[in-house]
Amino acid sequence: MKHYLLILLLSFSFLSFSQDKAYTEEDISISEWIDGTLLQPNTIEKPNLAIIIAGSGPTNRDGNQNFLKNNSLKKLAESLTNNDIATFRYDKRIVKQIRQGKVDENIMFDDFVKDAKDVVNYFKEKDTYSTIYIIGHSQGSLIGMLAAKDKVDGFISLAGAGQNIGDVIVEQVTNMAPQLGEEAQKIVDKLKQGETTTDYPASLASVFNSDVQPFMINWMQYNPTEIVRDLDLPILILNGTKDLQVSENEAQLLKDANENATLHIIENMNHVLFEIEGDSLENSKSYNESFRPISTELINSITKFILAR
Repeated sequence: MKHYLLILLLSFSFLSFSQDKAYTEEDISISEWIDGTLLQPNTIEKPNLAIIIAGSGPTNRDGNQNFLKNNSLKKLAESLTNNDIATFRYDKRIVKQIRQGKVDENIMFDDFVKDAKDVVNYFKEKDTYSTIYIIGHSQGSLIGMLAAKDKVDGFISLAGAGQNIGDVIVEQVTNMAPQLGEEAQKIVDKLKQGETTTDYPASLASVFNSDVQPFMINWMQYNPTEIVRDLDLPILILNGTKDLQVSENEAQLLKDANENATLHIIENMNHVLFEIEGDSLENSKSYNESFRPISTELINSITKFILAR
């Protein structure tokens, strides 16, 4: 009996170690500031490629920043590649700058757009993919729209805003502190005109710090609905009902701006792509819970959209 049990245990051990990944993994440097990870399915010679663009802040290729680790974008990439779609995800340039202690104080929103275009051009020149799609998450949605025009075969907005970022900020401030809504609007109006200001209350300093105003001015020159309206390619717009940062209304604005776009609202999915059954506390905690799986409905929706082309 002991001999049989030993053979059984060894068999399980052999099986677990002999199972290879369904894809190959390669780290690639696109430019001075952009490093990322390419996942290639083993079963297809010329697969479709999805380029994943992260959201705001110093977000790395896996979807993590600072002390928040959820691995949402890593899980997105691996899940898609397991469905025979090659993926490339990359660190935002500020991630590398922070690591090297060389943060550019004059960084602009347009720098992120240039990085996305550099990534697209890198893979287009290789001509090794059947189609190339962009998946832009949160802030990456607008970046992706700007990089997508006349360059790729399809675009996917994942929890992307439909309003100008200035209007989004005013709305968020008003919802959190109604007494500050009017002040926030005045500041945003100035920034939209390309003017910096020091005339803001201390309570809004974290939002409108003088150091970030040039970046915000650059960002505010773009209106997502106007950009998406001009995209003449297949578009999929995704949002979750449990997203604390970007509401379903934002997704609807994008859909309304382009009648050919497909809108898919995913029940209980939050901003970091997890399904949340509980309250806002569970939702917030999940941003630092990398053990959670991402939405299966999300993966199925993106896979179906890309492979249908």
